Amino acid sequence: MTALDWSPLDWSKCPAVESIPGKRSGAWVFKGTRMPISTVFENLQDMNVDELVEEFGVTPEQVRAILSFVAKSAEAPLNRP
Repeated sequence: MTALDWSPLDWSKCPAVESIPGKRSGAWVFKGTRMPISTVFENLQDMNVDELVEEFGVTPEQVRAILSFVAKSAEAPLNRP
């Protein structure tokens, strides 16, 4: 998954993230932080979860929560008219 692929997801359904106007320009961030979730996707190809945690100050649970959300979203049936 590239950085462009994750953005169309409905992140409001992921309890591990939040988007607050005025906080990182409303970007989706890990709840209670200013760390954009895009950082994970931009670095996932080159870093494992432990390296992401160490480098960006998020928890393994936070990273796993968004990865799990993406995986479950990918498995969900498409809503077609």
